[in-house]
Amino acid sequence: MDSNNRLGDIEITDPQAMRALAHPVRLAILDHLQRHGPATATQLAPDVGATPTVTSWHLRHLAGFGLVRDSEPGPDRRQRRWEAVARGFRFEAPQDPADEEGQSAARVLSRQMFLHCADLPSRWAAEVEPELEPAWRRLAGLAHTRVVVSAEELAAIEDGIERILAPYVTRDPAERPADGRGVRLMRYVLPEGAEKQTGQTP
Repeated sequence: MDSNNRLGDIEITDPQAMRALAHPVRLAILDHLQRHGPATATQLAPDVGATPTVTSWHLRHLAGFGLVRDSEPGPDRRQRRWEAVARGFRFEAPQDPADEEGQSAARVLSRQMFLHCADLPSRWAAEVEPELEPAWRRLAGLAHTRVVVSAEELAAIEDGIERILAPYVTRDPAERPADGRGVRLMRYVLPEGAEKQTGQTP
């Protein structure tokens, strides 16, 4: 595993794969499989907003780029079950600005991911937060911090966050605490435009 990929994510570098994933149904499929484990197209369909036939087509498309694969058959061996290849994925725009195809594909996938996640906080606030126990409610919520850093320092911050997360993300399910529950940690890293005065107080 790459030392810069402590969470064990699948790394997407092919612009065609980025564009393939930049689709609301495919993102929903991959998200569901990563969160809930193997499923059939019929099981996925209600949650991803497509018919079983269309969901099956998208699954095969994702499989063609190595993002999902066949899983162990379930009780009904006539139904094909799918699983995510990795618990998460990551991608980044190419460092070479002349790589227009890669730059464009990364931008398209990034925008689609923002759209995919846009309503999660509001749905959580409306549907989940009111039912949380006080201990969980106290720890939940939004942190919005502005810092003035260089690109290298921002990379170090991201690396430090993943260093802390990695042991919890990659540990064996049998080692999870009995009172543990799933938690979404959403990180938006939004550098400001160059015209901003970097000397401003955050």
